[in-house]
Amino acid sequence: MNIEQFLIDDDEGIKKCLAGSKTIAVIGIKPESRSNQPAFYVPKFMQNAGYKILPVPVYYPEVTEILGEKIYRHLSEIEQEIDIVNLFRKPLDVPKHIDEIISAKPKYVWMQLGIRNDDAALKFAEAGIKVIQDRCLLVEYRAFFPEASVLR
Repeated sequence: MNIEQFLIDDDEGIKKCLAGSKTIAVIGIKPESRSNQPAFYVPKFMQNAGYKILPVPVYYPEVTEILGEKIYRHLSEIEQEIDIVNLFRKPLDVPKHIDEIISAKPKYVWMQLGIRNDDAALKFAEAGIKVIQDRCLLVEYRAFFPEASVLR
């Protein structure tokens, strides 16, 4: 298996990910009370753009719903197919989620802007999961689909 084909860092690969995906599980999503933070407004933007958001907050034990969606404490609780696991975690915290993500078998793992963990990316790639690192979903979506990217 050519691991390089799973490490996506080109426009064509990113556009294919966005165009071919419908569900995004967001690990580290923030609740509405933190609406000024990217871990809230990026998933909200993507939801407004038509994606199904599956919230997986790391903190906030009192929260039961984010963006009108039931929250999940672990990816294993999600019973539907996951296209993208979007990570809003510090690079050093990414390894805590490797096994859980591999078990969930998403098509992609997307580490947000400023988040890069090459060891984790390699493990995802070895498991047949495509990886995008250090890119913002919102920015990339707006770049490829400007006609549909009005923030609501």
